[in-house]
Amino acid sequence: MNSSITNFMKFQPQIFKLFLLTIITLVTLNCNQNNTTEKKSKVDYLNEDRSDFNKRMEWWRNARFGMFVHWGAYAIPGGIYKDEEIGGIGEWIMNNGEIPIEEYETFSKQFNPQKFDPDKWLKIVKEAGMKYFVITSKHHDGFGLWDSKISNYDVVDFSVYKKDILKKLSNSCKENGIRFGLYYSIMDWHHPNAQSIYFPRYNDWRGKEPNPNFSKYYEEYMKPQVKEIITEYDPDILWFDGEWIQEFTHEMGLDLYEFVRSLKPEIIINNRVDKGRKGMQGMNDTKMKYAGDFGTPEQEILEESSEFDWESCMTMNDTWGFKKNDNNWKSYETLIHNLIDITAKGGNYLLNVGPTAEGLIPETSIERLKKMGEWLKINGEAIYNTEKLNNNYKQGESIRFTKKKGGKIHYAIYLKNTDNHEINGIRPENGSEIFLLGIDKPLDWEYNNEKKLRIILPEKAKKFINTKSAYTFKIIGEEV
Repeated sequence: MNSSITNFMKFQPQIFKLFLLTIITLVTLNCNQNNTTEKKSKVDYLNEDRSDFNKRMEWWRNARFGMFVHWGAYAIPGGIYKDEEIGGIGEWIMNNGEIPIEEYETFSKQFNPQKFDPDKWLKIVKEAGMKYFVITSKHHDGFGLWDSKISNYDVVDFSVYKKDILKKLSNSCKENGIRFGLYYSIMDWHHPNAQSIYFPRYNDWRGKEPNPNFSKYYEEYMKPQVKEIITEYDPDILWFDGEWIQEFTHEMGLDLYEFVRSLKPEIIINNRVDKGRKGMQGMNDTKMKYAGDFGTPEQEILEESSEFDWESCMTMNDTWGFKKNDNNWKSYETLIHNLIDITAKGGNYLLNVGPTAEGLIPETSIERLKKMGEWLKINGEAIYNTEKLNNNYKQGESIRFTKKKGGKIHYAIYLKNTDNHEINGIRPENGSEIFLLGIDKPLDWEYNNEKKLRIILPEKAKKFINTKSAYTFKIIGEEV
């Protein structure tokens, strides 16, 4: 036998051992590197970089105006139970009317909105000039508007309708270029592990200890449902509510925020994901750090502007969910003025509609939204893609200011007609033109030594503003 072959075979065991040791070392190093990479790649969403936060919030800040929809089985009684009108808002009838679960379920089974047409809804949204849409996937009554695999208490499995409402709306929003958002209630009057001391039908807990099984509901029911609606319907916003119940904790809020962002990092989440909200004003207590991307004033507008992002959610009448006898409608002028005031203070306006059990948005709501859309077709540039001024958002009670982002264009919006068009705090550029939105011809103006801008209106412009609930001057200049 050849001596070289003999020598190779003689040392082959040692070579083989060395080969094995090399492979083991490489595998170990690779595993350690993967573990290190995995640890580094885990994102701390609660401590997001400010530039990343601003990028994520940009579309929402530019949108300014959205539709809120409260819809569910509570639309069937419409505020009336056993021929008696129940006080309070329509979607709270189960609680306020002290309706037992078994009786309330009869409404859920009957839910059959045969006149519901998502494309007609989205046409109303677009004609109103709204840029995003948020609907209740599950309100406090626990009834879901999607085909949940976690529960059969939903519109597909429990009601006679048998169709996935969220799927229809999600698709229609995407087709129409409207951002899609979902509301989800942390509180649940239907699930046995979530029934709270806040629900008077369960007096065993009222004034005593909170439901000891809530953490089980949170981990095994709520979080899986939240995962469902994110993965199945791809919302741009998740809007939580019901966080005030004693059973839900700050620690759960932090965990829930991280959980949602891990499923969709770019999603925007309101501050009711945690326990920071102070009353209906809706802004977080700043004494400690709470989760959430924006504050949620409810049925009110902040008195002043804020350095934090915020959104006023408000109704057109006195209820969120449909209530047959609530006819206390706000005028379209009031709704337009609310939008202007909120925008000037740097906030968003989430305006609610409560569809009927048949699936129709009330005609009175449609009429007002149409008027708002007509106003925005002329004045929308003073609302969308704008920001608040550095010095002051208003002059007196009837003028509000906004400015286009990243430029010199300022807007002075008048909430009522006046002959005095003297504006403080904005100095036009020399030789620049000032326009009344809706009128093509530039206006005469003068700027005096007292730092006051005076705009002169011709007869055509005066007649134009006499027909408007609010009107806007477009000024190229700077704040002084």
